[in-house]
Amino acid sequence: MLLKDKKILIMGIRNKWSIAYGIAKSAYENGAKLIFTYWGEKNREKIEELISEFQDSKAYVLSEASEDEAVREVFTKIKEENGKIDGIVHSIARAETEDLNNDFIYTSKNGYASAIDVSSYSFVLTARIAREIDFLNENASLVTLTYYGSEKVVTGYNVMGVAKAALESSVRYLANDLGKEGKRVNAISAGPIKTLSAKGIKDFSSILNVVEEKAPLHRNVTIEQVGNVAAFLLSNMSDAITGQIIYADSGYNIMGV
Repeated sequence: MLLKDKKILIMGIRNKWSIAYGIAKSAYENGAKLIFTYWGEKNREKIEELISEFQDSKAYVLSEASEDEAVREVFTKIKEENGKIDGIVHSIARAETEDLNNDFIYTSKNGYASAIDVSSYSFVLTARIAREIDFLNENASLVTLTYYGSEKVVTGYNVMGVAKAALESSVRYLANDLGKEGKRVNAISAGPIKTLSAKGIKDFSSILNVVEEKAPLHRNVTIEQVGNVAAFLLSNMSDAITGQIIYADSGYNIMGV
């Protein structure tokens, strides 16, 4: 098993349709002990039921993933109760609905700042706090999630595309900083998947149809497939890979027209 005896923190799990859940499932099946953070104390019962299939897993509420003290408090508590960890999966992103529904040019200042703050800066903060409290074991791996809309215009993705572009650049700079300590940082650019977040994108079903038609494999991807890529990146099998954007999109990103 790729992740036997490894402790993996998965940030941002929401429901059984989320990419974070697919990653958790693959990591667990590959031997990992799982720790979760989730948004909102009101969601505790739902999250605890969701993760009950992952034996001995634990969940911690983190309502402000881009606030220094909130992240420090939760990470410190997790370390005290579980010890150091071997990997972090960052699955956190948010944009205002109106900034996705309107043309990009009408993005509000607050909406722009919020999307960058939650979807990109929170990953930088995650890495920094983890380093400052000595949270990561030797050879730890950090993985975040991005999307093709960071590099090409995808109708309805708008400000989230800008936030993901910042996230991808952050991956490279973090990989350089943490590489000095033998730790790795990568991102998975997943193909479109019917998640709760995807519902905020206009005409999302048409995007799925285009990918199925034009991708070399002529199919969309599943949360399980993305989960398997994450398990590989979290494992020692990928210990020569850092600072990369790994596509899990049935090859759609290679196509021109």
